[in-house]
Amino acid sequence: MSKSDGIRHFFCYLWASLIFSKEMEERIILSKFNEHDFESYYRLVGNEQVMAMVTERAIPTTEAQEDFQKLIQTNHQYEAFGNFKVFSKATQTFLGLAKLELLSEERGEVELGYLLLPEHWGKGYGSEIAKLLVNRAKENQALKIIKAIIDPNNIASKKILLKQGFVSVFVGDMDGLPGEILELAK
Repeated sequence: MSKSDGIRHFFCYLWASLIFSKEMEERIILSKFNEHDFESYYRLVGNEQVMAMVTERAIPTTEAQEDFQKLIQTNHQYEAFGNFKVFSKATQTFLGLAKLELLSEERGEVELGYLLLPEHWGKGYGSEIAKLLVNRAKENQALKIIKAIIDPNNIASKKILLKQGFVSVFVGDMDGLPGEILELAK
């Protein structure tokens, strides 16, 4: 089996374990975004509060639809990687988005990210999402680096990532916006 086949095989396992693992955090459930989930996606990216520390603006509908189509294509590329809806396990309430995106198979590099609706901020969901995604990425021997990109002024997200063991490797301008890259080496 080639390295690429091994990674793909593991990703199939990872996808199943993300959804069905008995070790999953007690309060959240992840489910991949699909073609029918634009409304949930837009609740996040169309929200000025949510996007203040991402793009510094809410995303207009047309732009969001284009971005969503790219997200769906990425979700089809790998079983275990992409963008996931986050739900409360107890109430089935939509909370936000979790992202575990494969950046480079060759370098074994993934990006972790999350967005939550404002009414769910400060309740520990960001920490649970980060912990769950970090643990799943760590299970894969082929993955070497987990990255996260944040606004350097997003103190809450920075605390969550530092608690998971991430370290800051870059702070500066990223495509005209303030950005900070944090990494966690396995």
